[in-house]
Amino acid sequence: MKIALLGYGKMGKMIEAIAVKRGHEIVSIINKGDNTDLNNADVAIDFSIPESAFENITHCFEQGVPVICGTTGWLDRYEEAIAICKEKQGAFIYASNFSLGVNIFFELNRHLAKIMARLDDYEVSMEEIHHTHKLDAPSGTAITLAEGIMEHTEHKTWHLSNESENAKDMSIPVMAKRKGEVPGTHHVSWNSPVDRIDISHTAHNREGFALGAVMAAEWLKDKTGVFTMKDVLSL
Repeated sequence: MKIALLGYGKMGKMIEAIAVKRGHEIVSIINKGDNTDLNNADVAIDFSIPESAFENITHCFEQGVPVICGTTGWLDRYEEAIAICKEKQGAFIYASNFSLGVNIFFELNRHLAKIMARLDDYEVSMEEIHHTHKLDAPSGTAITLAEGIMEHTEHKTWHLSNESENAKDMSIPVMAKRKGEVPGTHHVSWNSPVDRIDISHTAHNREGFALGAVMAAEWLKDKTGVFTMKDVLSL
């Protein structure tokens, strides 16, 4: 499979290594301001920056190249991108996190939220920890977790919190911490006067994110439509 890499930071380099190890060819590497020739790629993988993501994605749609996108912080234009994808009969997968373990964690979070929705004594809170180079806060993964809770409970929104607190006014508090080179840790807590239930995911390194993105690219090749990692993993 011929792959175009859109963004060539730490994640782009790791995706390159894993893709080559799995027998694929990197035919184009595009950073901000570079020539945008996709060199007849079978699929493009975008781990760029929020300011470049929308332009990268829509350029691929224009060229008929399926796109995997793991860049966060650009989702105010997500629906616009989806409309262009459908207009051009393209193929697209966006995920806030491509890690296989995190996507299983997303499903556990949704299932737990369904159960907790019936128990009024429990209040939910979240915490995420990432490396100091991360540009957005909270992380896209944390937002996806919050949306999974909101989908199955009466919580209507989330807010950034500077201290540990329970949900109030139907808003989920999310603490966003930045420490050293932490790849990514996410905690969801349901607290009551008598006990607390915690679920968490801790990434040991970034390889899981890169592997999931390459697997998603393998799955998306030759398809048309808008998909998620739930489709890729048959969750």
